Amino acid sequence: MNDTAPACPAARPPAPTLFDWEFAADPYPAYAWLREHAPVHRTTLPSGVDAWLVTRYADARQALADQRLSKNPGHHSERAHGKGKVGIPGERSANLMTHLLNIDPPDHTRLRRLVSQAFTPRRVAEFAPRVQELTDRLIDDFAGRGEADLIHEFAFPLPIYAICDLLGVPAEDQEDFRDWAGMMIRHGGGPRGGVGRAVKKMRGYLADLIHRKRDAPGDDLISGLIRASDHGEHLSENEAAAMAFILLFAGFETTVNLIGNGVHTLLRTPDQRERLQAALAAGDTGLLATGVEELLRYDGPVEMATWRFATRPLTLGGQDIAPGDPVLVVLAAADRDPAKFDRPDTVDLARRDNQHLGYGHGIHYCLGAPLARLEAQTALGTLLTRLPDLSAAGDPADLRWRGGLIMRGLRTLPVRFTPVTFT
Repeated sequence: MNDTAPACPAARPPAPTLFDWEFAADPYPAYAWLREHAPVHRTTLPSGVDAWLVTRYADARQALADQRLSKNPGHHSERAHGKGKVGIPGERSANLMTHLLNIDPPDHTRLRRLVSQAFTPRRVAEFAPRVQELTDRLIDDFAGRGEADLIHEFAFPLPIYAICDLLGVPAEDQEDFRDWAGMMIRHGGGPRGGVGRAVKKMRGYLADLIHRKRDAPGDDLISGLIRASDHGEHLSENEAAAMAFILLFAGFETTVNLIGNGVHTLLRTPDQRERLQAALAAGDTGLLATGVEELLRYDGPVEMATWRFATRPLTLGGQDIAPGDPVLVVLAAADRDPAKFDRPDTVDLARRDNQHLGYGHGIHYCLGAPLARLEAQTALGTLLTRLPDLSAAGDPADLRWRGGLIMRGLRTLPVRFTPVTFT
């Protein structure tokens, strides 16, 4: 007689805590749990909004391209899903809602077509010398000291100055933009007032700049938007201001985090960093290009894709999503899905067929991705070449991450190196 008791199924491990400071420092174990046990997971966000988190690669890719998920916040019902805010703080009160992250076709198609001319391969290639000039100038400013905070002295100012040049912001006004952008980063995960004030200041400045560009247009993006408006494309002043605003807002912080997170990853994986430096020393930039893609996958700048809202019932990852439900696609979780990527928690700068979702997928794929890639490749390649013994300074446990929802990046990144003087 066999009196052995039947084996009980293994108890499911307890669900992780989301959105606390420990999670902000390293969200990947929690995302691994969600992928395995609750791949489409309903949770209450720190803002008070109830939303679905999508964590598996296949579900994420489907959601990013699903036309039943709208970008228009008008589909969000506070009564059903909490009274917290969605979207960028201050954009509604500043009349900056009509940008690519908040609209659907056909308006999205029209506006994206107008602005995409600034990000063609030819235009981005023409901008490369300016990005290199900015990169060298910033490194020159701290290379002689032997130490620096790479976030505040390098990763932060580089994309700010680059996007200001692209938009056509005069040099004498760019420090104001740097201050407003700094307010957004400092307050991104905390009190919303600082971000709202910065957004209002930007809105007032952009309205004035659009009027000035209309009188004296140049070869810049804002002038191009004005010309399109004046030639029958029906681009209103509010649309032009909103487009300029979102290019700045989305364009600078993603690149700040891409550079900062990328350097942080390379400092923690010395074998990969040495491999890249050897390739650069030999004049081979191929590993730099694939390496930036791997850094985007491994610890990318955008943790979650921007808000989506169901317009009609759909099923995603076995869960029924109701009309009006907010949906957040967790890019950071999808890009470490072992069902898609071999050894997903390992950095491999030479990884091939790297179809990560770091810049999204579908019609809302990041318009500025070519420029961000150019900036990241230039920044990382130049930094590792000019400061070859770059190393982390201080205790890694002291590093702090900004506790936002969409973006993921370091507050500071102190480094040391052999001082270099240039004549």
